[in-house]
Amino acid sequence: MKKVLLTLLAAIALLPALIGQKYDYKRPAAIGISFVLNDFATPQYIRTNSLSATFRDKKWSKMGDMAPGIAVSYFKGLTNHIDFAGTLISSFANVPLNKQNNSDDKLLLEADASANFKMTTERYLFQPYLIAGAGAAKYGGYFSAFIPVGLGLKLNIVDEAAVFVTSQYRIPVTTETNAYHFVHSVGIAGRIGKKREEPLKEVIIPQAEPPKDRDNDGIVDSLDACPDVAGIAALQGCPDKDGDGIADKNDKCPDIAGLARYEGCPIPDTDKDGINDEEDKCKNVPGVARYQGCPVPDTDKDGINDEEDKCPNLSGVMENQGCPLIAEEIKKKVDYAAKNIYFNTGSAKLLNKSFKGLNEVVKIMKDNPDLKLTIDGHTDNVGKPEKNQVLSENRAAAVKKYLAGKGIEESRLTSAGHGQDQPIADNKSAKGRAQNRRVELKLDY
Repeated sequence: MKKVLLTLLAAIALLPALIGQKYDYKRPAAIGISFVLNDFATPQYIRTNSLSATFRDKKWSKMGDMAPGIAVSYFKGLTNHIDFAGTLISSFANVPLNKQNNSDDKLLLEADASANFKMTTERYLFQPYLIAGAGAAKYGGYFSAFIPVGLGLKLNIVDEAAVFVTSQYRIPVTTETNAYHFVHSVGIAGRIGKKREEPLKEVIIPQAEPPKDRDNDGIVDSLDACPDVAGIAALQGCPDKDGDGIADKNDKCPDIAGLARYEGCPIPDTDKDGINDEEDKCKNVPGVARYQGCPVPDTDKDGINDEEDKCPNLSGVMENQGCPLIAEEIKKKVDYAAKNIYFNTGSAKLLNKSFKGLNEVVKIMKDNPDLKLTIDGHTDNVGKPEKNQVLSENRAAAVKKYLAGKGIEESRLTSAGHGQDQPIADNKSAKGRAQNRRVELKLDY
């Protein structure tokens, strides 16, 4: 840290020598008052972690978390590029000291003397500057020393007054009685003492014949590319009715703003779809912006665009959302197989008499490789609902396992259990309960 600080101070010290002093524009004496904010939390987080972590985690202090205060400052120019600044700050803050734990705000008094190394002289409206100096503080009976370094910006609003904004990083020399912290301030300073009068220089202006300007556009004929038509300086005295920066004499669309590469005309839209040709990948066919000017694609060429097609890679029909229709004969075979799935009572073990129908389903799935199958297990309301739920899931999974074992890819099979929650008959009768104990098979794409 000390090496970095010494390097910074050396660079600041060399700055005035590099800029030079051609004119005498030293700052007159001034008194300023400013509002300040003390921030102890952000430097602690930066030192504990890192500057990048502070920005990444957004751990910088908000204005409401900082300790406000008032400052009085005295300024006086030493050279054109160096000002002396003396400041006294008063605020109530909770300083995190190593010597004790603080829980309440206490009066913090800080006084410092510093040099402001200015990038410009008092001749200019804006004056950015670097700050370096030394200071002392008193807090709760403790005295400490610190080094203030930072940045500032002064705005000379009038000769007698200026607005200034600073941000300092205060480095404690005595870390037991002070802490690293930022001090941000904004204030106004007013000149004190008499204003320096600068001698007036006599300027002799030679009399010369005024240059000719036939079109009275403020551009002399010798520099006017259109001397008989009023124009603008940016176009060498030529007019530009549409304001596109192309002189009317070179503009093929003088009444419509355009681009130079289209000779003053707007970017064309050949297919009139509202997307100009430079952004349109299908500039001869109307399309939509989300497909860069091309129509919504229809991959399977079934007349149903991919955004509305449930089976975009498989030619189908509108009534089945773009998927092929499933033959009624196939549906009947699958429904028959579903009604003939049997298990041992209270078990998920398939009985042999279930296999004939399930084998027919296997054949249908192999003959139609794009089909998918949903397997839903259901029970009656005999027993506890939790056990019925598990039983329905296990029975559906058993059917899925059987079909997968016959060579059907598991990615084409989905199983789920619904317990006793979706009855299709009254559970009060044996017949109704038998209907509710079922496995449903549903084909889809």
